[in-house]
Amino acid sequence: MKTTDIEVSTNGTKKLSCFLADSDALIKEAQALRYRVFAKEMGAKLKTEDEGLDYDEVDSYCDHLIVYDNVNQKIVGYTRLLNQHQAQRLGRFYSQDEFDIEQVLALPGRFLEVGRTCVDPDYRGGAVLTTLWSSLVQYALEGQYNYLLGCASITPGPSGYAIDAVYRNIDAKNIAPADIQVTPSITVPNELRCQRDESGIPPLLKAYLRFGALICGEPYWDKDFNCMDLFVLLPLDQLKDRYSKHYMKGYQAPNTVENTISL
Repeated sequence: MKTTDIEVSTNGTKKLSCFLADSDALIKEAQALRYRVFAKEMGAKLKTEDEGLDYDEVDSYCDHLIVYDNVNQKIVGYTRLLNQHQAQRLGRFYSQDEFDIEQVLALPGRFLEVGRTCVDPDYRGGAVLTTLWSSLVQYALEGQYNYLLGCASITPGPSGYAIDAVYRNIDAKNIAPADIQVTPSITVPNELRCQRDESGIPPLLKAYLRFGALICGEPYWDKDFNCMDLFVLLPLDQLKDRYSKHYMKGYQAPNTVENTISL
């Protein structure tokens, strides 16, 4: 995929580049950003904490998409991409560690899994996430993928996990039909659930929902990462018009695949 550049104004003009990490040093820097966000900020309990990095066995199979600040010379945004060929070599998608997604994988088409998405706290305001998303869509189109899938994480508020409140805030059209519902291997314990919405829906999940993503059932409780994960499925040929004009110019779903999801 081509490098995506964008000029943004943040205390002066800075140039952000988005590209696949092409060296061990860049991948390690991205894993350090993941550690700062997930362990230091969110309280995740990582087996690699002593190294100040977040990585697992899946990393070596993935492509690592980074947003790079050329002025300050550091990685400021990241997402991990596991395409269908890489998942076959690994033996699974990462999501399958948390959910039974066999009904989803039975859909005709090609899948691309997105995970570990994070942005440096000093760069949260739209430009980094927009740059990351634009390059992610470019990667998906070049690879002729039909669906993005992955887990969207929501941290608990002071009273616990606001599962019911979160689902009340999700439009009915963003709830997957019964034939592609997934089942979490660990559900959120009843004693940790609360009605009051104290955490809200994260910006990344809000973006997915605006793009037409489907929430496919009850969340998984990730004790180690101190969050609940919602399984998200995004059919790439059904992005809403105002987004497809910007991100998906010239895109057509592969002719050999009939999309079976209606939004």
